[in-house]
Amino acid sequence: MLPVVSTAEPASSTRRERRKDARPGELLAAALDLFVERGFSATRVEDVAARAGVSKGTLFLYFPSKTELFKAVVRESIVGRLREFAQEIAAFQGPTAELLGMAMRQWWERVGNTKAGGISKLMMAEAGNFPELAQFYLEEVIDPGTGLICRIVQRGIDRGEFRQVDVPTMAHALVAPMMHLICWKHSFGMMPCNTQNTDPDAYITQCVQLFLNGLEAKPTAT
Repeated sequence: MLPVVSTAEPASSTRRERRKDARPGELLAAALDLFVERGFSATRVEDVAARAGVSKGTLFLYFPSKTELFKAVVRESIVGRLREFAQEIAAFQGPTAELLGMAMRQWWERVGNTKAGGISKLMMAEAGNFPELAQFYLEEVIDPGTGLICRIVQRGIDRGEFRQVDVPTMAHALVAPMMHLICWKHSFGMMPCNTQNTDPDAYITQCVQLFLNGLEAKPTAT
């Protein structure tokens, strides 16, 4: 009787392959944690590798530098969300007032209220020291994000729902309170002695109402 030859991959080998496939994601998660906790300058690649449970050499197999690691973190945690928002804005069929409120709340839920929100605070603090990162963040996050807000405001104007305004300036005004909410969350909001925390949903609701009152197209007096 001929011996049975198994073609199945050894379990240990399969686990190693799965572990290898998971490493980029594990490294990005560890890097996000440390960048938000310590900032870009104070984060060391060896600490990222240690938190992910790999060697520094293994980290460099996937990301050739700390700068490239940071860019990968931003693309994974923020840029991907912007693409989702763009598709949802394009498909939205309701009134622009509802779209604006939805966009602000979804942005907070998917970015601002997650660890990725700390990246925005990090960039405001360290952009001046790292021009390459600042340029990257402008091109891949700020400009596309502001562009999405511009599309919403212009949609309202084109449909006669909003009055004529300077669209880019209004987009920056809409972004400002969300940046305040992020900065508060990742600074005073983390302190146990803080007694000034605001309910984000109530805060966003108030901001949306204020902006809509200013944007609403008023009937022409006769």
